[in-house]
Amino acid sequence: MAANGEKQQGHRPGIYKQKNKGHKHGKHRTKGEIERENKGRVSVTALTKKQRKEQKKMDRRHKANQLRRNKKDMVLTEKRRLGSRDGPPHLVAVVSLHAGVDASAVTRLLRGEGAGGAVHQERCVSGVSDSFGLIMPRFKQRFTFLSHNTADMHSLLDVAKIADSLVFVLDSAEGWDSYGDYCLSCLFAQGLPSHALVCQGVSDLPVKKRVESRRALSKITEVRFPDARLFPLDSEQDATLLLRHLGTQRQRKLGFRSRRSHLLAQHVTFTPNGPAEGMGGGPTGLGTLCVSGYVRGRPLRVDRLVHISGHGDFQLSQIDAPTDPLPLNLTTPRPAKPGKGGDVDMLDGGEDEAPVRVLMKADPSCRESLQTEAEVDPMDGEQTWPTETELLEAEEARKNKRVMKVPKGTSDYQATWIVDEDEEENGEVDEESSDDDDDDMMDEALDGEDGEINSQDPGSCCGSEEEEEEEEEEEVCSTERPGADQRYDEHMDEAAEEEGLKRYREARANEMFPDEVDTPLDTLARIRFQRYRGLKSFRSSPWDPMENLPLNYSRIFQFQSFERTRHRILAEAAAEEEGAMVGWYVTLHIIDVPFSVMESVQSGKPLVLVSLLPHEQKMSVMHVLVRRHPGNTEPIKSKEELVFHCGFRRFRASPIFSQHTSADKHKMERFLRPDAPSVVSVYAPITFSPAGVLLFKQRNDGIQDLVATGSLLSCDPQRIVLKRIVLSGHPFKINRRSAVVRYMFFNRDDIMWFKPVELRTKWGRRGHIKEALGTHGHMKCVFDNQLRSQDTVLMNLYKRVYPRWTYDPYVPLPLPWVKREGTVEMDDQDME
Repeated sequence: MAANGEKQQGHRPGIYKQKNKGHKHGKHRTKGEIERENKGRVSVTALTKKQRKEQKKMDRRHKANQLRRNKKDMVLTEKRRLGSRDGPPHLVAVVSLHAGVDASAVTRLLRGEGAGGAVHQERCVSGVSDSFGLIMPRFKQRFTFLSHNTADMHSLLDVAKIADSLVFVLDSAEGWDSYGDYCLSCLFAQGLPSHALVCQGVSDLPVKKRVESRRALSKITEVRFPDARLFPLDSEQDATLLLRHLGTQRQRKLGFRSRRSHLLAQHVTFTPNGPAEGMGGGPTGLGTLCVSGYVRGRPLRVDRLVHISGHGDFQLSQIDAPTDPLPLNLTTPRPAKPGKGGDVDMLDGGEDEAPVRVLMKADPSCRESLQTEAEVDPMDGEQTWPTETELLEAEEARKNKRVMKVPKGTSDYQATWIVDEDEEENGEVDEESSDDDDDDMMDEALDGEDGEINSQDPGSCCGSEEEEEEEEEEEVCSTERPGADQRYDEHMDEAAEEEGLKRYREARANEMFPDEVDTPLDTLARIRFQRYRGLKSFRSSPWDPMENLPLNYSRIFQFQSFERTRHRILAEAAAEEEGAMVGWYVTLHIIDVPFSVMESVQSGKPLVLVSLLPHEQKMSVMHVLVRRHPGNTEPIKSKEELVFHCGFRRFRASPIFSQHTSADKHKMERFLRPDAPSVVSVYAPITFSPAGVLLFKQRNDGIQDLVATGSLLSCDPQRIVLKRIVLSGHPFKINRRSAVVRYMFFNRDDIMWFKPVELRTKWGRRGHIKEALGTHGHMKCVFDNQLRSQDTVLMNLYKRVYPRWTYDPYVPLPLPWVKREGTVEMDDQDME
């Protein structure tokens, strides 16, 4: 109360006064009371949004744990199955990486009695003499060892594709030689399975030098194998440790083989077709090839096509189940079980042999077709009856008779065969426009001339002095060592040297002046470059992918969505449970196989089979992402024939190179770039990725050099690859915003034809043609800024290019390394 006796005024709350909600006494339950009453029961409709989100989070976590646990169990099951009673034997290939080591010495130690194994089968791999089956009762595992000559690169790559483990035999001092490093480059690019490093001769060294030797060898091997363990192999105890490591090591999964059923032939027989088949049996005709081996990868179906590496695609007629030749329990051989839905018949195998059961037979109505190309109807789209306009034009042409001068005494029939000069020129133009290869050949000819001119220009100023010096050097060499020079020149191919020099000059010219060509003087530019067009923007300008497709595109197959089809087919293959299961020893009856396959087996080459996925026998446009191999420096030109190793296939083809970008148009590369990845486009059978790809180039003497390595990118015939040419001109008179340009064209008609195309300069200026000046190719151009006197005016023109149809499944054998070494040694002796 105030001192003067006045009444104090109370506080009035404002509009921002906090208003609390009143408490509802006894009308609600706590969360704990609700949980106790429900006793764990949850009503979905009663859950809040936050509770449903938390529940989904826990479900996702439980599901991830279950998937992780299932995947771990599956990996352990596959690991335990390999080499056991229920799986195929552990396939081990012994590869020597040095000419001074002997792989057979390693196999002799592994098959010894002191190693703990029992050799149950000699020469168990057909075509490979140094192969044997080994049973380890102590480890309850079985192995198949084979040692093949590394001089045959094709056989080495085929064996590495299906081997479970590779044993590399190294030299105790050098590790591997130059050819061993070349083999490792090929194997790493293809996909390296589980491996082990072995060296011999360490125990022969003094005790004090053993540690130093192993340390030096480990330093050499850590470049290629940073985490690999080095196993000495000089005693049977070392062999036992190596066998234990091979049986228990982690298996590396290769995508291209784990998704397909594959098989290494252990027994092969050939039965020629009789006269009833009508295909002609005998040593040069077709027949039925019976291949026995263990199924690996995925279950094998009888209605799928099989591919024999190096020979082609074939069909199966039936699958048999003979007795397992390498049972883990030697007392009771284990025959294969019948497949789901298969026909099980008993065949008499003779008095001494056990009966063979037929697991399944192929149904001709469900079997995959061998059709590789689409059926082409040349009359498809033809006009069978002329229209009214065409009839009127024909009538007018008949009325308007042509008047021409002919020699005296020429009849009307003879006069019809005489062609005017104008018609002859038009005919030549039509022929040129109808043949794209001729256009490419003209481009290559122009590029070659430019390269020769550019390469000769730097040396023209001092040509006489260099010629005199060369003559002096030749005289000195001829007087001092005539015999050595003659022996050196005996092994030189002059044609190959000239071709290599021409290719180097073209690559150098393309590097210095990319895509630049000269306008021909004897041909109109609008005729010579009639297939090319200008683009306002290479990135955003439209280009119809279905426009003016070549005739070869009617022979190939295309998917609406390759990625969706690939995911569907691979998912179906992963869930496949029908056919001959993994680990069964089966016999495949392959029909209509040429006798050359049997000759290859008899010559000592291993036979590798793979079951193809649906559509993998059909032709399409395949794109491969590769990178240049650092060991090869020779220029590789586009549309040059190369040898492809793609997955289980190998073939020859002439690809085109293009840039690897995310745009809808891709610029063609005239040469394979050494500093960036490139996309290789080629007509080839469809193959679903992942798969490693190796590119070889075959010389004239038969040697195949590794030029690039990579992997499959996609299968897309609508991928647009544009070839660019650059026409260059020189500024003759320069004004503030305009300039007179010459030497780009040489007549007025060409300037008016290419007037809509945008111009650019090497210094970044942009402009366009305003008008033609005179009749000799001078033109007035307007730019966004003033030009410099040393600048060059350029015009970009583009056309779409396609690969050449040169697919050939036959690949000749490369020259063995023994001959290469002999040639090198002989050359070294001559140089001494």
